[in-house]
Amino acid sequence: MTYRVIQWATGYVGQESIKGILAHPELELVGVFVYSDSKNGLDAGDICGIEPTGVIATSSIDEILALDADCVVYTPMLSDQSELIRILESGKNVVTPVGYIFPSGRFAEIEAACRAGGVSLHGTGINPGGITERFPLMLSALCRDIRHVRCEEFSDIRNYGAELVVREVMLFGKTLEVASNSPMLKILGDGFGQSIRMIASELGWSLDDELRTTHAMAITKVDIETLVGRIDAGTVAAQRFTWEGTVNGEAVITVTVNWLMGEENLEPAWILGEERFEIAFDADPPISATFHGLHPEEVGEEVNVGLIAPAMHCVNAIPYVVPAAPGFVTYLDLPLIAGRATQRSK
Repeated sequence: MTYRVIQWATGYVGQESIKGILAHPELELVGVFVYSDSKNGLDAGDICGIEPTGVIATSSIDEILALDADCVVYTPMLSDQSELIRILESGKNVVTPVGYIFPSGRFAEIEAACRAGGVSLHGTGINPGGITERFPLMLSALCRDIRHVRCEEFSDIRNYGAELVVREVMLFGKTLEVASNSPMLKILGDGFGQSIRMIASELGWSLDDELRTTHAMAITKVDIETLVGRIDAGTVAAQRFTWEGTVNGEAVITVTVNWLMGEENLEPAWILGEERFEIAFDADPPISATFHGLHPEEVGEEVNVGLIAPAMHCVNAIPYVVPAAPGFVTYLDLPLIAGRATQRSK
């Protein structure tokens, strides 16, 4: 069976999603929605730097929702609830890397839109969306007496070329005073909070009501040249965000993000080591896993290969999400999601 798919938004993740849809033997790209006038009317292939596809992008919501499609891969920078409701009410399933990993009774209007449209919504991604819930739950099956779960990212932000995000959302290159008011604890905290609560729900922990959060920073002692311009000496060049799920005040699940503009000349000194993602259990046995290949091989490469992963987590979920019962569907509701092999002629 072939599922007809619309790609909604064409940033880095959206472009990788388009490539994934075109490569997937059970999917057909039938529409592309864009926000910018400069992309309106372009072929999807031109937007992604690949061969023409015959699918022309539009910035008209009415036009894109009029298409006959089974699923929308929804990848804007941030979710727009009113927009999402319109998609669902039009009778199109949604997979997205921008939230809704474990809604757990929240978002009643979106749930109602799923019911009205007779469709499903699945939140996925990589971190959150994989490293912090799907893969720990998979590994937990090898353990007994699980006492603590740690999920941690180590990333060099010199590889990330989105200037608006790096400077005005992540607040690199700002003073310590400005960056101390980072919105990331809230922006990422909602997603990681859902991840933490999914793990706790499935493993059997009853968490304290509030997550415990911390934000640490370091400044650079020298100017740093990056893909988003110069990070001036004396401004923020490293950040560590931590979220902890606790039981009676004791941490049982810890999620940490380490973002550094390199590890040289930082004050205080931080050591990143090689870029990676880690999952570790205090359990019997004390297993751990490290994920490589989700970062560029060379520092300063603009396209982060890690953005392929959240895109493909969405794309590969489509054949499992479309047949699912209407409403929110999480990893706990779906069977094993798998990718697809390269098609070879016999």
